[in-house]
Amino acid sequence: MSTATAAAALTSTIFGNQNPCNRRWMEIPHSPASNAGRRSLLTRAAASTDKEKKNQPKRKTKRKEVLEEEKPPPPPPPAEDGEMQGVSTATTTASSVSAIKNRLDEVNPVGLGRRSRQIFDEVWRKFSGLGTISRTARTDADEEALLLREGGPMCEFAVPGAQNTTVLVVGATSRVGRIVVRKLMLRGYSVKALVRNADKEVVDMLPTSVEIVTGDVGEPSTLQTAIEGCNKIIYCATARSTITGDLNRVDNLGVYNLIKSFQDYNNKLAQLRAGKSSKSKLLIQKFKSEDTMSGWEVREGTYFQDVIAAKYDGGMDAKFEWSENEEAVFSGYVFNRGGYVELSKKLSLPLGSTLDRYEGLVFSVGGNGRAYVIILEAGPLADTSQSKMYFSRINTKVGFCRVRVPFSSFRAVNPEDPPLDPFLVHTLTIRFEPRRQKSVDRPIGAQDLRSFQLILEYIKALPTGQETDFILVSCTGSGIEPTRREQVLKAKKAGEDSLRRSGLGYTIIRPGPLVEEPGGQRALIFDQGNRISQGISCADVADICVKALHDSTARNKSFDVCYEYVAEPGKELYELVAHLPDKANNYLTPALSVLEKNT
Repeated sequence: MSTATAAAALTSTIFGNQNPCNRRWMEIPHSPASNAGRRSLLTRAAASTDKEKKNQPKRKTKRKEVLEEEKPPPPPPPAEDGEMQGVSTATTTASSVSAIKNRLDEVNPVGLGRRSRQIFDEVWRKFSGLGTISRTARTDADEEALLLREGGPMCEFAVPGAQNTTVLVVGATSRVGRIVVRKLMLRGYSVKALVRNADKEVVDMLPTSVEIVTGDVGEPSTLQTAIEGCNKIIYCATARSTITGDLNRVDNLGVYNLIKSFQDYNNKLAQLRAGKSSKSKLLIQKFKSEDTMSGWEVREGTYFQDVIAAKYDGGMDAKFEWSENEEAVFSGYVFNRGGYVELSKKLSLPLGSTLDRYEGLVFSVGGNGRAYVIILEAGPLADTSQSKMYFSRINTKVGFCRVRVPFSSFRAVNPEDPPLDPFLVHTLTIRFEPRRQKSVDRPIGAQDLRSFQLILEYIKALPTGQETDFILVSCTGSGIEPTRREQVLKAKKAGEDSLRRSGLGYTIIRPGPLVEEPGGQRALIFDQGNRISQGISCADVADICVKALHDSTARNKSFDVCYEYVAEPGKELYELVAHLPDKANNYLTPALSVLEKNT
């Protein structure tokens, strides 16, 4: 039987072309001699139908016998009997269907998509291996590069510069730390984890490709190995008990020790390069002896002259001297209306150093908690008459504290003057004026806001930078038991203060109560002022830590973060500045850009 005849017969069978008027084109004439053979073939095929249904394996054998008995007839004359034409058509249809079924038996439909399935399985195997990274050893560097390079399956998560950045995660087994580690690795960072005990249980909690370093944040000598080779630090550790000693060791001294080790390591690298570390502060003045006080001048002045009122003023006085306690003390009183006293000196910076390479000043001072005005004079040294004056106000605390004053906070005394150019600064002045003083938390009778005492330890310039060096995960205090809240917040605040005055670029994150649920499901609120009380997912906190590593708006900022909530009418204390967090939405930049810096 020809292929065209079989195809025509099968087409008629499938599409129901049984109309006699449409059957003319598929009628095949046969000779009378061959019709008998056709009847025999049809009878034998019909007889074998019931047996084929009962005994399926014998189906092909009987069909083969029938086909062997059939002989191709010579071209017959036109058929004369209508009955013979019907039998011939049925026989042709049955034979055509049998032949095509034999061909279909040899075709495997699954093989048509085998290549696409192999490609999908390969991609899924790599994706699954990355998802269960704690059980997957990274032994093939080429395979890792395939996942992270441009065009690879994981390229959408990769961060520019991540492959050249090593991040030390302190508290890598904590609720937030475990997620931070995996997010960092997914984005291509090299990760080091600092743990106290590297036992099997701890090792199993971390990916095998993470470098695990044993150390104790309370012991500075154990931190050198962990710090080596690291560019940034994320501190997620917290004390596991309410004992005051543990809180102070982890949340306060732990932060200080790690900062000191990090700065020492950067200074060591700078010495090897015969230079100065970019993370080191510039010493402007350190008051360590009476000789270091030379060049400072005490001056008195008033904002207006009132001859009549001046008769009733009590006067003013100020002095700058080396005390018996070996401290440089600037003290005095101002009883005149509109009067002020100030301490001033022309700056003498080390050779090759200029303040335009720094972002602000830091004062280490003590005293009775008064407010002061810091005044900078900027202009050409050859002609001081062209100098412009800029001022910024600071507040101190009772006892010792460190106050950061960024150059961006200085305002021109004359509004028409241009913004401050730190490169032209040549004179520094500290002014006390009683008109803007606020009482401190001491008995009213013991306070006299017109007197002051300021103990100066040192003045330094803060290094500039675009990115954060140290990220600290603190807390707001919400969700902590009232009996231990004060102790926890005291230790956390001490650690935060150590980070702020270190000179490192910092980001302090204070999340609300942590909850174990997927991240990126709800909008986040960023606020300053310790006013939030809602919880937040550990995954969202980890995502903020990772995004803050290279976000310039996160440098030198402290903020609270929690889930969006609906405040009571008239008590709206926040402004929603964030969107739903996801990998495609840079929600952190607009959220932090409106927050105050150096807080």
